[in-house]
Parts: sequence; structure tokens; C-alpha cells
Amino acid sequence: MPSEVNKQEQSCSVVNISSHKKLNERERKQLQHEFKIYMEQYFKRTLGKGVDYTKVVIWDDMLVVRGEGFLTEPEKFIVQTPSGNEVVRAARMQVVKQHAIDNVPYFEKRLGATAIHSSYCMEPENDFWMHAIVFDRSLTE
Repeated sequence: MPSEVNKQEQSCSVVNISSHKKLNERERKQLQHEFKIYMEQYFKRTLGKGVDYTKVVIWDDMLVVRGEGFLTEPEKFIVQTPSGNEVVRAARMQVVKQHAIDNVPYFEKRLGATAIHSSYCMEPENDFWMHAIVFDRSLTE
């Protein structure tokens, strides 16, 4: 039985990336859109709630995934309490780390490159998160 990632790859693969080929502007935009849809579906499937705003940028040797509006109503309330910000941050960092485990291999396969660095930023007080990945080669022309 195909995994969810395999189903997603089959249904959204607009751009075929050959090994070490740099993306032209059209391919870059198509892949950014594919990754945006993929991430929105991933969070809806995993958390039961989608992100209100998702942006994906592929540039040079980096992929940046950014999301806003991901907190649940109870989390928004907890963030307003004195120690709530850190409680929500710790819980959501586990989600961000799991996202990397689940999705970096998908990004590597689709881009034909290997992730060599990864960094996360999460600000529960602003309902914002970001994941930046640096690859082992330039991805864009």
C-alpha cells in the first residue's frame, strides 16, 4: 500500500527534477506551489488543522517553509498566560521536529539534492513558524 507521501508525489508532481539540474523560474514557482499544497495537506492530516498562511521559497541552495495561523484556540489562550508561551513553544517544537523527519526526505527526493543544514524558528506569541533547509548544491539558475 503506497504511503501518504508517495500518493502526494504522484498527484502533485508537476515538475520532474533530474539529478543536479537547476530549476528555471517557471519550474521553481511550480515546485514552490507544489510544496505549499503538500505542507498544507500534511498539517491538516497530521494536526487536524491547516495553517492559515503558508509560503514556500526555493532560492539558490535553500528551501524556506513559513507558516502563520497554526495555533488551535486553546493554544492561543494558553499563550496569553504567564508561562503559557514556553509550554506551547515546547509542544509545537516537537511538531516542527516531526515535520522535518517526515518531510525532508520528500524535499530531497523532489529537488534531487541532500539537506546539509536545517533550522527552525517558532514564535507562538505571533502564531508563526519557519523551517529553513540548506542543500548540498544550488537549486536555482
